Amino acid sequence: MAEQPGKVTLEKLVSLSQRRGFIFQSSDIYGGMGSCWDYGPVGVELKRNVKQAWWRAVVQERDDVVGIDTSILMHPQVWVASGHVKEFADPLVECKSCHQRWRADHLTEPKCPSCGGELTEPRMFNLMFKTFMGPVEDAANIAYLRPETAQGMFVNFANVLNTTRKRLPFGIAQQGKSFRNEITTGNFIFRSREFEQMELEFFVKPGTDVEWFEHWREQRFNWYVRHGIKKENLRLRDHEKKELAHYAICCSDVEYLFPMGWSELEGIADRGSYDLTQHSKASGKSLSYFDDETKEQIVPYVIEPSAGVDRSVLAFMCDAYDEEPDKDEIRVVLHFHPDIAPIKIAVLPLSRKENLVQFARKVHADLRSCWTVQYDDTQSIGRRYRRQDELGTPFCITVDFQSLEDNRVTIRDRDSMNQIRVPVAVLRDTMTKKLGGENILVLPEGGEVWKQG
Repeated sequence: MAEQPGKVTLEKLVSLSQRRGFIFQSSDIYGGMGSCWDYGPVGVELKRNVKQAWWRAVVQERDDVVGIDTSILMHPQVWVASGHVKEFADPLVECKSCHQRWRADHLTEPKCPSCGGELTEPRMFNLMFKTFMGPVEDAANIAYLRPETAQGMFVNFANVLNTTRKRLPFGIAQQGKSFRNEITTGNFIFRSREFEQMELEFFVKPGTDVEWFEHWREQRFNWYVRHGIKKENLRLRDHEKKELAHYAICCSDVEYLFPMGWSELEGIADRGSYDLTQHSKASGKSLSYFDDETKEQIVPYVIEPSAGVDRSVLAFMCDAYDEEPDKDEIRVVLHFHPDIAPIKIAVLPLSRKENLVQFARKVHADLRSCWTVQYDDTQSIGRRYRRQDELGTPFCITVDFQSLEDNRVTIRDRDSMNQIRVPVAVLRDTMTKKLGGENILVLPEGGEVWKQG
């Protein structure tokens, strides 16, 4: 199995996540809930930034995509029409000795990975969580927690078309929770039973789907690179015929070199007209599109880039993680892209003396109206720098006693550890430039190079 170059391991990420407030085990005080995770004060900011960056690239920066937010609970016939009730299943085997259950297609040997015992013959296990709507638990009231967000966009195709007056090609985007009763989970937040998705259904004229498939393969691969993931840790892998889902004409995965090896980060599929056709037949409602050029009703094809929020978070953390020698210690740093970093700036007064604290608090109040800014005055300045390095904070602003005299503060760059001293009057403009990617060594008017450390 291929291994990620460098020093990152899942064990180190789990430890860092717990220590710094990124991710906690769900229901930890009760012994935890398997494959369920809670995002802490820092992790929730990271997750929000990943989702925001995706939304900005897929919706805000384009004029051919609109957003939607559909319900988790949908009419059960949605899942019959989509094929999930019949097809959405994995092969399940059980150990005859220890009775643990495994996905048959994930096993490398025909024996129990836990105890080496004999396994039962595979049987198909549907991954959808089943529940009931209303007070009576009977077949008439069965409902499912959605296993994907895609179907909410397909069944709203006509609603979106009629209210936005969009013309082909156009897309519908959605982010939200999905639920899959996975047989086996693991690798931290990589595979869990409750997760978030970022999905786009991009509707095109039949015959143009190949070029749009290539367009979205390139766009989605480059999005990860744009936001800081090293290109050598990414690859596009085309599915073989035997891998394709029942609805797919073709599919490619954006894969990332996780610590456990190459694994799927996002899938881009050409789903043809399968979904709109199925829902139109099952509901009796037209989900076609009138082509002004040919004067015909057509059923659009759809290209679907489908990304996991949690897997993306894990990939960004893996790729940002680094360890550097620092005197007698090891400096752990997360080199997040500024768009992804959960905390953009930390304001650090050199001491807790009242006049210094008041000055630093004013700086903090001014900056936090624009960015996520953390104020920290506990422990030595060196330890505070290291703490912010572990959080991935791109810039620290230190307020010292000289600041009271010259009304200047020191900006420290996370990656180079270089520092510059700038007037408070230009601080907000300076940080706007820095967080936009400009070189930290390009000084604003009145600035001066300061020491390293």
